[in-house]
Amino acid sequence: MQEQDTGEETGKPKMNGVHSYRYNSDSMQSNGPVSPRHIYRSKTVDSYCFPRFSASLSRNGSRRSPSPTPSFMSRTRSASKANNESNYGFTSSLSRNASGRSTAPIMFSNSTGMIKPQAVQKNLECTLEELCYGCMKKIKVTREVLTCTGKAVQQEEILTIDVKPGWKEGTTITFEGMGNERPGCCPADITFVIAEKQHPLFRREGDDLEIAVEIPLVQALTGCEILIPLLGGENMTLMINDIIYPGYEKIIREQGMPNTREQGKRGNLKVIFLVDFPEQLTDKQRSDILSILEDSC
Repeated sequence: MQEQDTGEETGKPKMNGVHSYRYNSDSMQSNGPVSPRHIYRSKTVDSYCFPRFSASLSRNGSRRSPSPTPSFMSRTRSASKANNESNYGFTSSLSRNASGRSTAPIMFSNSTGMIKPQAVQKNLECTLEELCYGCMKKIKVTREVLTCTGKAVQQEEILTIDVKPGWKEGTTITFEGMGNERPGCCPADITFVIAEKQHPLFRREGDDLEIAVEIPLVQALTGCEILIPLLGGENMTLMINDIIYPGYEKIIREQGMPNTREQGKRGNLKVIFLVDFPEQLTDKQRSDILSILEDSC
């Protein structure tokens, strides 16, 4: 089976706290999504290298029946013995045989007796922007279906996935019965797993975003005004009056990823500062720096 992303995407700013979708083929149309009636949760995984940029500076039992009385048990045993004798031991032999067979495992595929193949799993790559604001992805798949004569023919389908704001890497979307058809088997499912593309500036940690900013040593010591890029393409001016030391961070509230459990809530943006030290100094610069630092002690 082959699949192809048609490239049709539209922003759709909706919230949904699910981590997996399951589409039932009985109610699904090939040219559009259906409302997800079966919702499951899944864990997510996301990790990659940390990007950075140079700053632009201005400043979720059954009960047993009661035990029979002794008189009842006696009558039961007598009846069972009489029955066994009247049948010349047939019942006893049958019980032993049945007991022996019951120890062997009994395998059932499903109520129809047809085998359910393993789901076909494919990655669905999304950018941070798509996972932040949501989008619609249309994916063309080519699968084999059986005709009334039992012949397998190829058929194209368009599967539509409504990516919700805040979805994480590892989120699964399953289309039931939309895989290849085989004689004597149920149609296979197709499962898409969200894969997060690496961003050139931001790194995701849960609902939070992180960005590393490089600034010169002089601005780290004297203060500065920095333009911080946001995920949506805008910039925010950040005024720093503190001395920026190794490990210095700033938190910008509500500028992270949407929270799928709480509508309207977003994570934070953590700004991590990296000080760019000069590679060389003149003798006079060394002397001036030494003098200044000695006076500050």
